[in-house]
Amino acid sequence: MATVRTMRAGEVEQAVAWAAREGWNPGEGDARAFLAHDPGAFLMAEEDGRMLACISAARNGASHGFIGFYIAAPGMRGQGHGLAVWQAAMARLAGRSIGLDGVVAQQTSYRRSGFELAWNNARYVGAVTPGAALPAASAVPFGDLVAYDAACFGVARPEFLREWIGAPGRVALVLPGLRGFAVGRPGVAGTRVGPLFADDAAGAGLLLAGLAAALPGPLVLDVPEANAAAVALAQEAGMEKVFETARMYVGAPPAMAREKIFGVTSLEFG
Repeated sequence: MATVRTMRAGEVEQAVAWAAREGWNPGEGDARAFLAHDPGAFLMAEEDGRMLACISAARNGASHGFIGFYIAAPGMRGQGHGLAVWQAAMARLAGRSIGLDGVVAQQTSYRRSGFELAWNNARYVGAVTPGAALPAASAVPFGDLVAYDAACFGVARPEFLREWIGAPGRVALVLPGLRGFAVGRPGVAGTRVGPLFADDAAGAGLLLAGLAAALPGPLVLDVPEANAAAVALAQEAGMEKVFETARMYVGAPPAMAREKIFGVTSLEFG
């Protein structure tokens, strides 16, 4: 009989590999940052040592959470294993507002669990024209970077951010005066960009072009369609929309500076 349990650190890479197989294009080293933020976030249904389904249920601050990596193994779908990890994830985040980025066509299913649509996120991919070099994130005090990130994300996440910007192969850039920052990381295909946070579209464009100069293309950016300036930025950079997800919440979303979000950090972790 299958049981649901917390995944160990060495097992989380299997969930990331499943996400890659699904075409979600996770970034290299993402799992380390997720575990630094919440070591118990990943759950799995297991039978005889085999993972049948997985999910992440990250606790963000005292009041919020986010669900991702919701995948059942091919050949094991329709047997209740996905439902089992879903129920465990919801139980782990009980009493919190909960967000997720789900397949648009599955919104009805998520509504049955109390989720409501907040906006859609669209993935844009393209070869962005390189721009001028910008300062590295290490040029500003880390506490200031955490505060700027928290204003945009809605919750302070210092452990996550330290690992997210410091992992090998990543480039983290800031605008002078900390008017924005962005991180690029190697993905399964191309360079994943996220977060892309800036005070305005002009600054976001400089950051995007700065990453294009520092990392190989194409760039992959997940844009909140509720921010028209972010959509326009991606389109004007020559990027092409390839798919979209439904950002949904149970309860009130965190207090985010949505006008500063030109690219979300990760569809798996918010």
